Amino acid sequence: FPEMLSNPKLVLLQGTRNVVMKQNVTLSCLSQAGSPPFRYTLFRHNQQVSAVNRSDLTPALFTLPISSASDVGEYKCKAECSSCSGGKYSTSLHFTLIEPISKPVLSSPTSEAKKGQNVTLSCFSENGSLPITYLFFKGKQNISPQRTMQKREAAVIFLCIDSLSDFGTYKCKANNSFPNNTKYSNSFNFTLAEERSHSQPLLISLGLILLLLIIGFALAIPFFIIPLYKASE
Repeated sequence: FPEMLSNPKLVLLQGTRNVVMKQNVTLSCLSQAGSPPFRYTLFRHNQQVSAVNRSDLTPALFTLPISSASDVGEYKCKAECSSCSGGKYSTSLHFTLIEPISKPVLSSPTSEAKKGQNVTLSCFSENGSLPITYLFFKGKQNISPQRTMQKREAAVIFLCIDSLSDFGTYKCKANNSFPNNTKYSNSFNFTLAEERSHSQPLLISLGLILLLLIIGFALAIPFFIIPLYKASE
C-alpha cells in the first residue's frame, strides 16, 4: 500500500515577511509523515522556483534573494516521496515588499493669514509603502497627534492663528515600516495678511505722488525753467 504523506510545513527561518530590496530570506519545507527519499518543490504564484531532494527527514532549505517586485507574493511548497501516492502542498506564505518613503511636502491652500483665522496644513509623501505615519511640528515642538494614513493621501491638520507666535516655521515628518527611513519636509511659514494690506496702499500712494511730481516738473520746464535760463543769459 502507498504510504500516507502529510502536508508539509513551510516556515520562514531567516528574515521577515515584510522585505526590502537586496534582502535574503530563507524558507524551510518539511513533511513529517512518509518515507524518504523526498522531493520538495517551492512555488511562487504557482510557478516553480526551486526543487530539493532529501534522503532523510531533514527539511529542505530555500534561500531567496529579493531583487525585484516580482520576488514577493505568495509562496507554497510541495512534498513528494517515491512510496507515496501523489504530492501534498503546504499552506501559503506571503511576502510584502516595503519601499522607502520620499521626502514629504508640507503645504497649505493659503500662505497668508489674519489673527483669528483658521488655516490648514497638509503633509504628503508621494512614494513609499503604506501605511505612512505623519507628525507636524512648529519649530521643534510637535503640534498634533501622529496621523497614520492607510491610503495614498495627505495628512491634514487645522490650526487657528491666535497670535504672532503662530506665524512661526512649520514642518512635518513621515515614516513607514522601512527601517531607518524618517524624512522631514520643507519649511512653511504663514505671512501676516494685515502687514501687506497696510503697506501696499501706502506704496501705491507714494508712487502716485512721485509720478505727479515728475509730471509737474516736466510741465514746468518749458514754461518756467527755460525762460529763466534765457533771462539769465
